[in-house]
Amino acid sequence: MRTLSSIAIRGLPLYGCVASALCASGAVAQGDEPFLRPNSLVISSSTYDRSQSAIASLAVGVALPSTATATTTAIADNTYINVWNNDSVDGSFGVTSAIRLTDIEPRSGHVFRSLLVPTDQVVTSFPSKSELGLHVSRDRRGLHLVFVGYAGAGVGALDVSNSDAVMGQDPTNPVTFAFGSAYAFHRTIVLMDVRGRLSYTPTINYGGNNGRSALLGSNGLFYTVGNSNNGNASTFGPNGTDPDVTVTTGLEVVNPINAGSASAPIPTGNSAEVDPLTQYPFGKNGALDKAGKDNNYRGVTEYGGALYFTKGSGSNGIDTVYTVSSLPNVSNAASTAISILPGFPTDSARATGGNFTPFAVFFANSTTLYVTDEGTGAAVDAADHAGLEKWSLANGTWTLDYVLTKGLIGTVDGNLYGYEGQYPDVMTIGLRNLTGVVSDDGIVTLWATTSTASASGDNGADPNKVVQITDRLSATTMTNAVSRESFKTIAGPTYGTVYRGVAYVPED
Repeated sequence: MRTLSSIAIRGLPLYGCVASALCASGAVAQGDEPFLRPNSLVISSSTYDRSQSAIASLAVGVALPSTATATTTAIADNTYINVWNNDSVDGSFGVTSAIRLTDIEPRSGHVFRSLLVPTDQVVTSFPSKSELGLHVSRDRRGLHLVFVGYAGAGVGALDVSNSDAVMGQDPTNPVTFAFGSAYAFHRTIVLMDVRGRLSYTPTINYGGNNGRSALLGSNGLFYTVGNSNNGNASTFGPNGTDPDVTVTTGLEVVNPINAGSASAPIPTGNSAEVDPLTQYPFGKNGALDKAGKDNNYRGVTEYGGALYFTKGSGSNGIDTVYTVSSLPNVSNAASTAISILPGFPTDSARATGGNFTPFAVFFANSTTLYVTDEGTGAAVDAADHAGLEKWSLANGTWTLDYVLTKGLIGTVDGNLYGYEGQYPDVMTIGLRNLTGVVSDDGIVTLWATTSTASASGDNGADPNKVVQITDRLSATTMTNAVSRESFKTIAGPTYGTVYRGVAYVPED
């Protein structure tokens, strides 16, 4: 039996696998076997592919988006090592790639099944580090896996993560100017059942940026988080956008369509932003922030009938953990209040300089919350927050107990070789998506994807890892037992591959 560590050999790509080092020959179950096996771990990943569509012909001098009225030219070719340097001239730069879902036995690493999501339906944006969050939900039909992708772009398209969600949505978007008003791709919620069958709910949301994570709520509605507004639009109307990018962002509630195609028609009024007027504005020198950017949310989960979600990037608003106490529907979303979880930061992201960068949350019980912190690479951040934070609730307020970092922060992965040469050394600086399970004896096992820093032009393209750690549920201080806990690698790093989401599948 192959383990995950032998499948994802450090620094070596596996060319026999279309989209992930997690699908080596002989390790993948047959297509008629169940996907969401109880007590398994599902991982989302993607592998860079320069052989298709626009990326295949990308060369120095090719036109790329710059502003709403001008283009620029590429400064790098399409090789994996160099292509991300185009970020320096094109702030929208990205390349679409296939989505791989792999279901493993998390302790041995045995691969039960690996599935390549049809690329003619949805894809991801390879360097967009906040995409492909995974959630496992249950309804009357059984277990489902939920995530978000781009409809209709195919593999190898440029700058899709900053394109409009609907044709002609934002004339101030640089991507619209460069590629035309028809260059738009629905941010589409994908629902997968235990047989690996997929259905789709396209949306009008997150125009100009990316949908990041989605879950199927206990009430049967979808809840998504993401960002928007790659142009300079401020409000709906003659000088704004249609649909309005400033209110098709943040936390959205969406009525499921569950169509057979990601390009299905979107019913009018099928989604709504939760509390769109709550922007928590903190502007530079008193000026208001760019509309829609203060609710730049990344991770989301449901626990006890409430929603919890995070903001941990950008210089606008408050980087913290938010909550909605009850599940809204489309009709009451705008009036449903968003609040900051008591005890979590309430100061401006601009004031703190990004020292707190939460990404995802996991509830071990009603009074124990784990939060991944992506980190910035700064020494003060690495010392105070980056890694896996454990919070406890007492008297209505959450308090930070400690941060787990051993075997994680500052580790460097080098010798990452591929057919195009050696990728720059990659250092782990924090964590992104998160999942976990609590055993009967009070041991919490957690899995997360790593965030990185390197000399690459876009650290979202760095080969990162899936890691695991255990913790004692009852611990609230850094005891000797807690201090001995250390992260171990479950998958990666693998040249050309990024790992995005993780989801633990519970017992039936």
